[in-house]
Amino acid sequence: MNKTLLITGTILGILGIILGAFAAHGLEKLVDADAIKSFETGVRYQLYHAFFLLILGSTSFVSLKSKKIIFYLVLLGVLFFSGSIFGLATNTLSSFDFKTIALVTPIGGLLLIMAWMVMLIGIIRSKVD
Repeated sequence: MNKTLLITGTILGILGIILGAFAAHGLEKLVDADAIKSFETGVRYQLYHAFFLLILGSTSFVSLKSKKIIFYLVLLGVLFFSGSIFGLATNTLSSFDFKTIALVTPIGGLLLIMAWMVMLIGIIRSKVD
């Protein structure tokens, strides 16, 4: 599980850097400044959670069961939260109307909050000092 967390965190980090560069250099001519700012929010939260997974995969303070739960919460949370923000920010560039699925953004945020809560509970319950 630790290797999976580390690999996934690294992939989210790589994609975050690529998407951030795209927002800074590719989107500026295609969408307005507010859309770029929104897109950058999605990138920022993706990168936060890439680091979260890297830290989680490097620690022994949290049980394997909790790590698995956190992994899936973060994966779905980033997909729903950041993914929907990316879609909404670039909505004018697509034939699909991402506004129809905008409700997944707060659901993704809730999943990310839950991941942090599971981490907190796991640390509190840990027998390691």
